[in-house]
Amino acid sequence: MTKDQIGRLIGLGFGLSFIEANAGALPTQAQVPLRVAGVAAFLGLVLFGRRRTQAVQTADEPRGASFGGRYWLVVLAEVVAVAAGLAVINRVLHTPQATVGWIAAVVGVHFFGLATVWSRPELRTLGGGMTACGVLGLVLAFCGAATALVALIAGITPGVLLLGSVWWSGRTTTPARTA
Repeated sequence: MTKDQIGRLIGLGFGLSFIEANAGALPTQAQVPLRVAGVAAFLGLVLFGRRRTQAVQTADEPRGASFGGRYWLVVLAEVVAVAAGLAVINRVLHTPQATVGWIAAVVGVHFFGLATVWSRPELRTLGGGMTACGVLGLVLAFCGAATALVALIAGITPGVLLLGSVWWSGRTTTPARTA
């Protein structure tokens, strides 16, 4: 597997995790089809990723993901921020329904770091979307909104954004013809 394929698989896994972890807050009529759709999307994108042409994979390699020291610094900062925020949210603010918003916001911000580390400015779009979902989820949780609404905005939507970004990054494009 290439580093890009590993990165895509990590994104798919976290996208599915966001959906599965938060679907339980929804009514059964919504959560069951959502869980099934999440698994189907995950499996479809894993298979799609394996079928990418060798030419596309080779073209992606020079800008590919690098899992070196700078990557691990971004991940370490993310883990510390999640842990510190969850401690404050749960032990000081006593608002556990805000945890999903905090996690989505921190994961979103971490994509700005990855955009820099991997020279992939397109990751800022994903980061901005996930951060916005997380912040909105935090606001909703602290305003006492229904758990299902917070889960939908700050948990399920970021999962869909992750799956969608992997799909978008893996689409094949036809090279422009030169005359």
